[in-house]
Amino acid sequence: MENPYGIASLWQQSDFVIKSVAGVLLIMSVLTWSILISKWLTQVKLLKLSTKLPAFWAASDIEQGLAKLDNKLIHDPFFSLVHAGVMAKSQHQDNGATLTHSLPLADWIAASLQLSLEQSSEQAQKGLTTLASIGATAPFVGLFGTVWGIYHALIKIGATGKAGIDQLAGPVGEALVMTAFGLLVAIPAVLAYNALTRSNRKLASRLNGFAQQLNGYLLLGSVPEVVNIKGKSHGV
Repeated sequence: MENPYGIASLWQQSDFVIKSVAGVLLIMSVLTWSILISKWLTQVKLLKLSTKLPAFWAASDIEQGLAKLDNKLIHDPFFSLVHAGVMAKSQHQDNGATLTHSLPLADWIAASLQLSLEQSSEQAQKGLTTLASIGATAPFVGLFGTVWGIYHALIKIGATGKAGIDQLAGPVGEALVMTAFGLLVAIPAVLAYNALTRSNRKLASRLNGFAQQLNGYLLLGSVPEVVNIKGKSHGV
């Protein structure tokens, strides 16, 4: 026998507004988990790419180093950083009486590396605004469903003149379910946003350190100390 107060019965008894609210929350939940899974897998791969940095510095020349960093399956910000620095140095040396050559080599390389860092940061930040928006708005979307469910219950009481469990169970149940649904959507979004933000900061720190080492190498030609993934330095 079907439970008259179960989720299926509540869904059948709910009106268009409640079903619309539930649909919006469902879309938010799908977006949250899609962004979380895709971004987390990407972050794991990117952090693993940083373990190739010692192999890069151990290469005999910059071309071999680039080959060790190149990853065809995913955008490698470390590879992009090296490529930007090498191209900047080459452009500055090849262009004679141009605006590029009028700038000091150190400034031109630093600007190119900074641009590459900013592009990598923008790539890493994609999707985080959506997570933050969902985490902030989902409880209020659920709250709207709650208010509507209570309003629906009051309308039934006014129409029938009765306040029995039969009149209140459906609308109040809708209200409670919408509240819970909103929280179930918001909590993973907030946790995902915090976890991905922390992971982005870790990746940015490694990129910045690598950029400083690379800048010194391109200007001075000397190989700097390599900082491994645990933060300990050792000579190459």
